[in-house]
Amino acid sequence: MEKTFVIFSALLMFIGVGAGAFGAHGLSSYFEQYPNLKETYETAVRYHLIHGVALLGVAWAASQWPGGLTTWAGYLLLFGVGIFSGCLYLLVASRTSGLGAITPIGGVAFLAGWACLLLAAWRS
Repeated sequence: MEKTFVIFSALLMFIGVGAGAFGAHGLSSYFEQYPNLKETYETAVRYHLIHGVALLGVAWAASQWPGGLTTWAGYLLLFGVGIFSGCLYLLVASRTSGLGAITPIGGVAFLAGWACLLLAAWRS
């Protein structure tokens, strides 16, 4: 699991840095036209990057406390990025506010992932 989570972490970080740079430079005129979407995009990138780094922590935790809880923690954080940040990216691109209703599922996945990591450490 450790290797898998490091690979996914690196992939998330690669995409997140690219998304951040694209938002800062490639979307500047878009955000001039739709200024209310800039903060949404920045939130998507922030949670994307934070949880990309967190996945490295889960990889380390999986080497310390192997088992189902650390595995679940990693996959829940990964799922959370996909749903939370992914829906926000799509919301910005499509200007479809209905996608905002799906993002809490990603937030719950983040919380569940952190809870799994907490329990894995607690039980060790």
